[in-house]
Amino acid sequence: MARGQGVEHSNALLQRKAAASARTQGARIQLSVCHKLCYAIGGAPYQITGSALGFFLQIYLLDVAQLDPFCTSIILFMGRAWDAVTDPTIGFLVSRSRWTRIGRMMPWIVLSTPLAVLSYFLVWWVPPFEQGKVLWYLVFLCLFQTLQTCFHVPYSALTMFISSEQRERDSATAYRMTMEVLGTVVGTAIQGQIVGGANAFCKAQVVDEPGVFNASASPAGADANVSHACLDYTKQAYMVASGVTCAIYVLCAVVLLLGVREYDCSPSPSAKPLSFYRGLKLVMGHGPYATLVMGFLFTSLAFMLLEGNIALFCTYSLSLAGDYQNILLVIMLSATLSIPLWHRFLIRFGKKTAVYVGVTWAVPFMVLIACVQSSLLVAYLCSVAAGASVAVAFLLPWSMLPDVVDDFRVKNPELQGHEAIFYSSYVFFTKFASGVSLGVSTLSLSFSGYVTGSSVQPPLVDFTLRILVSPVPIVLIFVGLLIFRLYPIDEQRRQGNRKLLRELRNKQPDSETDSMETGTVV
Repeated sequence: MARGQGVEHSNALLQRKAAASARTQGARIQLSVCHKLCYAIGGAPYQITGSALGFFLQIYLLDVAQLDPFCTSIILFMGRAWDAVTDPTIGFLVSRSRWTRIGRMMPWIVLSTPLAVLSYFLVWWVPPFEQGKVLWYLVFLCLFQTLQTCFHVPYSALTMFISSEQRERDSATAYRMTMEVLGTVVGTAIQGQIVGGANAFCKAQVVDEPGVFNASASPAGADANVSHACLDYTKQAYMVASGVTCAIYVLCAVVLLLGVREYDCSPSPSAKPLSFYRGLKLVMGHGPYATLVMGFLFTSLAFMLLEGNIALFCTYSLSLAGDYQNILLVIMLSATLSIPLWHRFLIRFGKKTAVYVGVTWAVPFMVLIACVQSSLLVAYLCSVAAGASVAVAFLLPWSMLPDVVDDFRVKNPELQGHEAIFYSSYVFFTKFASGVSLGVSTLSLSFSGYVTGSSVQPPLVDFTLRILVSPVPIVLIFVGLLIFRLYPIDEQRRQGNRKLLRELRNKQPDSETDSMETGTVV
């Protein structure tokens, strides 16, 4: 029996030494370009599926699934609300996860991927029954949002476990933000091109070859058959688009799993895990984190108002109904190309300076676009400038969150498992900002007399849209920047935290291993 206990103790010692070795490697690891790209690719599924759902789910439920607007609004609202609630819940569960052979975050990503892909595909499939359709879409949309959260929250927290070096994490975050912006473009392009191509082909067949739809002799029967055939063709197009997206989702998850190694970068392996309520209380009570979240809450709300109303603004205020898709594409491409430039800027001048310069960069162009009546050239110019600020909104929060987590670690070295709570809580607040922007925009347009389906809107609608894309976002931006003045983590404090954490990692493995070896001898 003593020999059995000795074997168990030896195994435990080997495991602790392996963990200490992983911490040491994680503290010293320098990430190659290949590793950073593999890590960045893992962020694409969240943006690809999110952009497809954001741009196309409403019209799909109304025109393809043929649900009434009231039921559609229930599905969209409940899906958004459920998505926000799952983030802190999954964050807590992830924070309580144990270390495995492939890490602490990776098992969540591996196990959630196949189920998330299946539920996403079923969201875009029209069931062959009428009763229960609303429940079908509500269940699978909420299920997908939950499984996607099981992927994205651990992936976001994975930033803290690929390296303990701030410079390496910042660089990997820049790669990730570039890939996520590209993911937004890819998701919109896949869904839009496949479904748009199906609609164009269907219309061409109706005009040129109506016989392919087996129309009956009567005009009414012909119209009914043509409409039914077009609807079936559109359903197939949505399924093809979702199938392509699912394949990309799985491919990105595989690249992430095979190309990224997770290290235990905790400064203290014997740290105590946090309970849910205590962890949430400590995280939200950490001053730098509260300031960061509140500042980006206002700036994110400003850009989300602009994003949510840009299509309507181009259509009814600028009379550019046929060009708003290209304007959106220019914004996202500009954001993609700007991220590497902003990353170099923040390395040279600091992250707080990058926030002030990058966010305020869009203000003059917001004023300009609201003052013109109709100019395609001005619209494209403002789109390029807005894309540069969107890049800052993508990059800086995820680049500054690791600094806040490090600051918390220095203040609470005896605690562990808090990383996922930081990231999931931030995601919760950004989704809350998205819901607020959607509600404010819809209510404002309703009060201004917006007429659904009409090509001509009352003058008050034009005035409201101009307010929503210029004065209101500008005010929100300046409120956010005022809050950022209270953000205490400057470059000097970042470097001090980095030094303290490195000392903790260098001291802890040796002392713990020595104590365990002494215990073995005794």
